[in-house]
Amino acid sequence: MRVFIIILLVSTYSFSQNLPKPTPPFNGKIETTYKTSKPDFPQPITAPSGAPNVLLILIDDLGFGGTQPFGGLIPTPNIDRLAKKGLLYNRFHTTALCSPTRAALLTGRNHHQSGNAGITEGSTGFPGYDSFWGQENAAIPEILKDNGYNTAAFGKWHNTPDWETSPLGPFDRWPTGKGFERFYGFIGGETNQYYPQLYQNIQPIEKGITHDPNYLLTPDLTNEAISWLGNQNSIAPDKPWFMYFAPGAMHSPHHAPKEYIDRFKGKFDMGWDKFREEVYANQLKKGIIPANTKLTARPAEMPAWESLSADDKKVYARQMETFAGFLAHLDENIGRLLDAVENSPNADNTMIIAILGDNGCSPEGGLKGTVNNMATQNGFPDDMPTMLKANEGLGGPEHENNFSACWAWAVDAPFQWTKEVASHLGGTRNGMIVSWPKKFKGNSEIRSQFYHVVDIAPTIYDAAGIKMPESVQGIKQVPLVGTSIVPTFTAAKSPETHHTQYFEIFGNRAIYNDGWIATARHGLPWVLVGKKGDFENDKWELYNIDNDFSEANDLAAQNPEKLKELQKLFDLQAKENQVYPLDDRFAERAVVPERPSVTKGKTDFTYYSGAVRIPEGSAPNIKAKSHIITANIEISNSDKAQGVLVAAGGSGGYSFFIKDGYLMYENNFFSKERNVIKSSDKLPKGKVTAVFEYTHTGKKYGEGGTARLLINGKEVAKGVFAHVPPARYSATETFDIGEDTGEPASTQYKDNFAFNGRIESVNFKLLPAPVSNEVQAKTQQQQKKAKKAIE
Repeated sequence: MRVFIIILLVSTYSFSQNLPKPTPPFNGKIETTYKTSKPDFPQPITAPSGAPNVLLILIDDLGFGGTQPFGGLIPTPNIDRLAKKGLLYNRFHTTALCSPTRAALLTGRNHHQSGNAGITEGSTGFPGYDSFWGQENAAIPEILKDNGYNTAAFGKWHNTPDWETSPLGPFDRWPTGKGFERFYGFIGGETNQYYPQLYQNIQPIEKGITHDPNYLLTPDLTNEAISWLGNQNSIAPDKPWFMYFAPGAMHSPHHAPKEYIDRFKGKFDMGWDKFREEVYANQLKKGIIPANTKLTARPAEMPAWESLSADDKKVYARQMETFAGFLAHLDENIGRLLDAVENSPNADNTMIIAILGDNGCSPEGGLKGTVNNMATQNGFPDDMPTMLKANEGLGGPEHENNFSACWAWAVDAPFQWTKEVASHLGGTRNGMIVSWPKKFKGNSEIRSQFYHVVDIAPTIYDAAGIKMPESVQGIKQVPLVGTSIVPTFTAAKSPETHHTQYFEIFGNRAIYNDGWIATARHGLPWVLVGKKGDFENDKWELYNIDNDFSEANDLAAQNPEKLKELQKLFDLQAKENQVYPLDDRFAERAVVPERPSVTKGKTDFTYYSGAVRIPEGSAPNIKAKSHIITANIEISNSDKAQGVLVAAGGSGGYSFFIKDGYLMYENNFFSKERNVIKSSDKLPKGKVTAVFEYTHTGKKYGEGGTARLLINGKEVAKGVFAHVPPARYSATETFDIGEDTGEPASTQYKDNFAFNGRIESVNFKLLPAPVSNEVQAKTQQQQKKAKKAIE
């Protein structure tokens, strides 16, 4: 029996196609005492000889023409210096949306294969759409860690199911559950750059201008990344590392110091049409696009710059100045990280892959842009007078701004359309830079082979000399679908290896095969609510992008047989990759009754002191519903009593609090309306029951109701709320008991405004709607349509 066990262990260890690798067998000698025995320690796993460090940079919401190396007008000197040492890939593709691109990037499989067809907050109960990233699709850091690498991620993580983001997890689909030994960043699609909701591994941490008046997220992420790298280089300089640096920039809100924004004063007064023409001219001059490339036309739905009023132009120009300041600020911090890498012991053997956008630029601010992104996502776009009034404050903590979809289209030059439009290259074509000094001297040489984000994982494994295992954690692996781009590092004319690729986001779909691409756009990307049309009525187009770089010449009428051939291929790929059923819902996906939730079916909730940083999706959903909040508290000094009892949201939301001894409540309708009610008397000393009672009377989407405050059963204030947030308060702001973490929901206080008394409990009770069943059903239907979960 003893001999059999030893043989079994040796056999298992030698089978290298499984991870993690088992503990090596004991090869020493055991006698009665240590004096005659021979020790043998299990040795740490070491990476293959010569395996490089890997820095993977992923910028958010930045189109093909956004940076200097790819023809952009906004100076990005640090990205440019990386390009001068590296290779530029001008036919590299993403999925056209955040979570899907990140899943495909980190797994080397198509986004539907890991359940990431859309953003995690919009998951549905179908295999390609459930956001349930299983172990059968192991990620790059898992494979590298089990092959002797150290791993870390900094920035945005938008690949955890919405119902798994609470402080109780589970944490299998958090970064630390996907192979990252260190994570510092935020969970979700976007966050306020001044008040980020951050995590260190799985622990919530509080930073922001509440704690440091000069705080901004990007420098903080960069500092943490540099610090981790310093420790790595000091403790284990010969051990290779993998760093995933994915800052929230350039996703809205577009936040930057005013001095960065003011650098670009007047630089974009020419407008989006002229801007796009100048980017195109730059691209031709640099050779980043072929000489015969055509500049595609502005969509008919977008206004010409010259058709706008003087006030319109003033607002739109400032939007772009703010975006430019945000990009300049990001570039500066990328430069700091590049400096740290270049000063590392093994700088020459560091492969840097910089993907300049996880999709095209964002059109989600609508045709006019917005000063409050969540208001727009809830279906309440800004008007021009509001934006004109806020114009000089854009980029500051008072606003959560996004620019016009027309600017997004302009930055995506020379292609059609924008983010979300997976059918066209404006949504899916992003620039990529690769540098690896030990292996090649790039000098901005261009590579034009067709590649996709699924090719990055195979590339990293190839460069490191690692084979993809057959199983990980005992789970058989889905085969990689990508191919390595390593051959192109030293051979500009290396043959194409990625022959076929499907695209699909929100019903926008395309299929590429050996130079040909068939496309079907489905609706407008800035229309976030409502039916976009029947799929069978979508117009299919046909392009040969080997000869037509920008998809300017539709060949569908000239070559119908080729189009039919590609349509059949799309159907085949869709069936193989869990793309069906097609789903064009956007905001409507935010509320799916079948989706797991800790609050599903409940009408009564009790919380206790210390319950903070609870995600909105795991908190009581009181939006457009009658409810009662009862806080049982104890006060030692009536005159000095103050602090938050419960708060939720940030740029929209509510706060139930005490200030200078008075009980107060604020309804924050996305800063458009702020309703504050205040008790007529101060709270008494001792044990107190403080109550907020809301009766929803609105009959239309977004309308409000009546409210009152009670102290120990006595009414002390009442008010009317014309409107209440109907669908979503924020992308990442949370629900808190006893303080208001992150961005304050109320303007009546600053910082987290922690309660200075004792909270025994805070109870929420949802009440039956006082309006008719028909009206209530209609309100709920409209709420589902407008609710927006941000990426």
